[in-house]
Amino acid sequence: MIVEWIENGQERSATWRSENSAPAPRTIEVIGDDITADAAYRRASDGASLLWRGDFNNARQLLNAITRRAEPRARRPSSSPAQDFHLHRQDTARRARTLGKLLVELDPDYVLNYGRAPDVARAAAEVYGETSVPSLLSLRELLSLIGAHEWRRKGVHIPALDASIEPHFGVFSPLRGEYVQLVADTPLPAATTTAFDIGTGTGVLAAVLAKRGVARVVATDKDPRAIACATTNLDRLGFAEQTEVLLADVFPAGRARLVVCNPPWIPTKPTSGIEHAIYDPGSRMLRAFLDRLGKHLEPGGEGWLVISDLAELLGLATREDLISAIERAGLEVLGRTDISPTHPRTRDTADLLHAARSRETTSLWRLAPRAHNGSESTGAGSDRGARAEDHSSA
Repeated sequence: MIVEWIENGQERSATWRSENSAPAPRTIEVIGDDITADAAYRRASDGASLLWRGDFNNARQLLNAITRRAEPRARRPSSSPAQDFHLHRQDTARRARTLGKLLVELDPDYVLNYGRAPDVARAAAEVYGETSVPSLLSLRELLSLIGAHEWRRKGVHIPALDASIEPHFGVFSPLRGEYVQLVADTPLPAATTTAFDIGTGTGVLAAVLAKRGVARVVATDKDPRAIACATTNLDRLGFAEQTEVLLADVFPAGRARLVVCNPPWIPTKPTSGIEHAIYDPGSRMLRAFLDRLGKHLEPGGEGWLVISDLAELLGLATREDLISAIERAGLEVLGRTDISPTHPRTRDTADLLHAARSRETTSLWRLAPRAHNGSESTGAGSDRGARAEDHSSA
């Protein structure tokens, strides 16, 4: 979308960039080094879009000052984790809208014509591709591009691979390594030569399966950025001949001995592209995986569902929901392995959702088509059986 504004008596225009699908600004106020943080915060809170013209470091300092002023008031946890979660999401969205009002301009070569500005051309080109016109975007998004470029350059070390995965902008980074370790440690089904990795993202789980010796791994994702990211990572790690990366909504064609899926675990609406890895309204991907799993498993094969119980702890879903969905899909639970996350938010006592995060468990559920021999387990019984076979890791 092209945005137009008047600056110094001249008509200006630029392409509006927003990875979070924020609406393009209707009117733009040009500001500079002389504006105070209080004035900028008031204008941004009232919905004004503020185009920065001044020193780049001063723009960053102004954003930091607006960020402090936009912090939501401290809330005490209530008796309803679900209500706390929804309030937290509302506060986060409101804050993001305000911070997104401070804008910068990139010229057609993705150069920032500001004093003391960094070179962002490569980071912007990685995300937006080639262009021949100026671009307008929020300073907050630009800083996210820079940060993502640094993660991509440095990589995220994965102990199970003894190597690094390089996440691309907009693709969920495997910083929470517990789910990767579950896939690395769980014994493979006998005679596993083919595996599917559903919703591959960076390709980290496909890489783990290839490293474990699976001869053919087919990785799918519905996001073209994830496809590019996974392909690059698998090629760089030397798994190109073992792996195939396909643009697909959930399953590829055919069957496999092992099908692995780490779906979004919070059944609510995402507000940005990268949040699709965490938030999924109605648990669409989870249900599609369960409902279609049996049709894509070879005889004697297993489906590995890797999922957090945070939605249950927040009161957004129940364990009975999951067991019922497994049962309706004609599946049974062969076993379950649990591990406790160790990311910093589990220890942040100031977090409104700390009570839930501190008790979170990530589990790998081993699933298979239910045997029709008259001794099928009920959903609750299947869960009890899984608990009896747990190999829990703390």
